Amino acid sequence: MPKPTASDYPTQLPDFCNLGVTLRILVGVEGLTLAAAWLRADALDGVWRLFVEQSVVVQPALLVMLAVLCLGKPWLVRLSYKKGVVAVLLLALVCHAAVKGMMARLFADTALYVFGLRDVINVILVTGMLLGYFYLRGRALSPALSEARLQALQARIRPHFLFNSLNAVLSLVRSEPRRAERALENLADLFRVLMADNRQLVPLASEVALCKQYLELEALRLGERLQVAWHIDKMPGDALIPPLILQPLVENAVYHGIEPASQPGEISINLYSSDGQVHLVISNPYQREGRHHGGNKMAMGNIKNRLMLHFDVEASLKTQVRDAAYQVHITLPYRTAAK
Repeated sequence: MPKPTASDYPTQLPDFCNLGVTLRILVGVEGLTLAAAWLRADALDGVWRLFVEQSVVVQPALLVMLAVLCLGKPWLVRLSYKKGVVAVLLLALVCHAAVKGMMARLFADTALYVFGLRDVINVILVTGMLLGYFYLRGRALSPALSEARLQALQARIRPHFLFNSLNAVLSLVRSEPRRAERALENLADLFRVLMADNRQLVPLASEVALCKQYLELEALRLGERLQVAWHIDKMPGDALIPPLILQPLVENAVYHGIEPASQPGEISINLYSSDGQVHLVISNPYQREGRHHGGNKMAMGNIKNRLMLHFDVEASLKTQVRDAAYQVHITLPYRTAAK
């Protein structure tokens, strides 16, 4: 299977309703405004005066534009990337001209009525620079390179998992044919998902179903050593999450927490929603002397990159060791297909 490249991933406009995107735009525009004031000022003490004068016009126009873009998100997402860029540029020009006209009336300043070629060029340049930044940032955070590295790692791990699973199935063919058949179905479903196009968000319920299939296969090999506690009574099954977020964490829990131990161990999976956020908490026994430590940084890096790509600062991934247990806690905004 050929490795994915950056061009394999669709280019999309930034999510203008996202808090992280909004903050980046505000800080970026303020930085450009300060730079313009610095270049225009005759003396150092005039920089702040020019900066404030420009911000009085720029910031209200920017806030109005961000509000319009957020409200127009359902319409913008249906456009191609090129048409979306044109639409954003036009909206930026209209918002800037409208706010400048309203402020001219409010402050009775006839100079503000003028919306000339310089204003048009400035708005297009600043908006274009911001869109270019998000374009490059999206490419940098695109899971293409991380997935290629992760696939290289999985190429070394998967054969062992595959052979162990097949050996377990063979041992059941005669004694428990139905269980062997189900195990083969789970194995086929698991590899089908791993090889599928995993660029779109998926419901949390489907990711949970995949994890259960994976754990059924591992239970054939590990038997009573593998114990799983599901806490999903408050799980928002319709919440959209990046695919293959939960399953690699569960796989790491098995690999690092259960395999190195000779005694039975429990993996705890707690999924719930609170205050408009979805929480994914996975805990497993922490083996201080385990031989598998340090093997999961690549998978964690891939997950962090995809969380940043889809949710920016609204999502987080934290790990900690508490009471002889290793815990991974993912927090992301509660989004559904309807929303």
